[in-house]
Amino acid sequence: MASGKKKGGKGAPLDFRNTALTDALQTQDMAAVAFALRHGPTVVPLMQQGDRDNPLDSGEVWTYRDPRTGDVALLLFSDALHKPETLPPAVALQGPAWLKAFLSAHGDQITTVFFDIAGPHPMQATPADVIAALET
Repeated sequence: MASGKKKGGKGAPLDFRNTALTDALQTQDMAAVAFALRHGPTVVPLMQQGDRDNPLDSGEVWTYRDPRTGDVALLLFSDALHKPETLPPAVALQGPAWLKAFLSAHGDQITTVFFDIAGPHPMQATPADVIAALET
């Protein structure tokens, strides 16, 4: 788990991205988004990073709770560079199995899933729609 910032000294950005998901969001092609989710990782913001020495500790996922309605949103990103600076700095790169398990466990509390909410090509879906896309 890394912050999505540049590697120390070399200036090359960390590779926390899913190019296929970025492309699918650009075209707003639901079939392509589903394919990208099934076959690649998703950048997930973290409240707290996991223990690097424990591969089972993936960290504490950050979610947004609307103060007016209490609705909870999961924000996911196709590229760590698309994550707004106002969110916690830590991110994890999680695969399709993790995303399905997380939404299956917390889907009754999460009302919506946003992809690249700050752009360049945002999209939203219900947790059930994301799970269905992962199962197709």
